[in-house]
Amino acid sequence: MSAAVERRLAQFRAARGSVAPSPRPAEPPGKAAVAEATEGQRAAAGGGAEARPGGAAPAAPVWAHPLLLKVLLWAVLLALFAELELGLPYFVLSLLYWMYAGTRGPAERRRGELSAYSVFNPGCTAIAGTLTAEQLERELHYRPAAGR
Repeated sequence: MSAAVERRLAQFRAARGSVAPSPRPAEPPGKAAVAEATEGQRAAAGGGAEARPGGAAPAAPVWAHPLLLKVLLWAVLLALFAELELGLPYFVLSLLYWMYAGTRGPAERRRGELSAYSVFNPGCTAIAGTLTAEQLERELHYRPAAGR
């Protein structure tokens, strides 16, 4: 069976235009012959659907992605609420929910990750590039006026 898989892989690479074969240990010639014979018997018997290389499961259909299902559900509900003349409140409440769901709490942050708001950081540590009041005062008082 391994020789049949190797052959299919070579056909796939040739169709894709890839020429770099993957390094595989050589098999004894007897084992490859047995694998080819069993593969031939399966093909002659009409074993139904072909097996995927590596035993990979088929990819999920497009409609089975959770984000797509959520967007479709939201659109259907929007159409329903619009028919009931409540489309605008539904849309505004949806936006508020998305803003709430999109914010991450301190427990969801990675270790060492700082918040954009310094009051939520340990010791009120500001992130790089933040303009602080002290920096602004320093720049206003000690900097010469432009054009003088």
